[in-house]
Amino acid sequence: MKNVPFEGVIAYPITPFDEKENVNIPLFKQLVERLVVNGSQGIAPLGSTGVLPYLTDEEKEELTEATMQQVAGRVPVLVGVSNLTTERTLYHAKFAEKAGATAVMILPMSYWKLTEEEIVKHYDTVARHISIPIMAYNNPATGGIDMSPALLKRLLEIPNVTMIKESTGDVQRMHYLRKELGEEVAFFNGSNPLALAAFAAGAKGWCTAAPNLIPELNLALYEAIQKNDLAEAQKVFYKQVNLLKFIVQKGLPRTVKAGLNILGEEGGQLRSPLQPLSEVENQELVSLLKECDILSPSFG
Repeated sequence: MKNVPFEGVIAYPITPFDEKENVNIPLFKQLVERLVVNGSQGIAPLGSTGVLPYLTDEEKEELTEATMQQVAGRVPVLVGVSNLTTERTLYHAKFAEKAGATAVMILPMSYWKLTEEEIVKHYDTVARHISIPIMAYNNPATGGIDMSPALLKRLLEIPNVTMIKESTGDVQRMHYLRKELGEEVAFFNGSNPLALAAFAAGAKGWCTAAPNLIPELNLALYEAIQKNDLAEAQKVFYKQVNLLKFIVQKGLPRTVKAGLNILGEEGGQLRSPLQPLSEVENQELVSLLKECDILSPSFG
């Protein structure tokens, strides 16, 4: 297998803001520390959960450096560097490498629909200018582009592109990747409701915001898979699946912030236009956390 420094549960921290919607770096470091201490096997700042598109270049750099300082080599770090242009993507990839990131993740963001050749050149240009591995991220819901399995196969021919994160919600994509590329392909699940199915299809890891709220259950699923204990994996997954669906449906930053507050942790503020969950949504989240045994039945 090519250079693949990740496996298991890779956690996405939120990017917290203060009352004036400025990035709250001290709180961000606290949230990253919490993820590391609770057992996450990798940290991935500047993803969808970290509201990457809402941040300035300077804020992205500040958050990258803060992550590296806080993690301090305890687990590998996967930094999101996606941008509309190749030039800015490369800029942030170089910055992440210099800061000490283990790898970078790139989503081919698009205003116009990019051709396959444009996407391949985009990745190849970045790959030729950095030495750390790249995770190609396929998420048409946020990037506007659905990279076919055949295109992902092409991207893996680029030496530095060693990992794929598949977030279409189609588990057949993962089966295809395993069938076409063999057991050596390193693909990661980015669709929370497919966590169990993805591991069954051979996913090497799970990239998720859920460890902000239910780290024990997320890790228990991975551990059961590692032990080939299907019955335990099913039991643990079914216990958390409703919460996993809710997190996706209501928006990752919004639900994680609300969940942290419910759990008695500081979640910071959101950056406009994002708004907090409604009272009804908050109550639904409380019920789901009780379902996961994270809150006592008498809570609230």
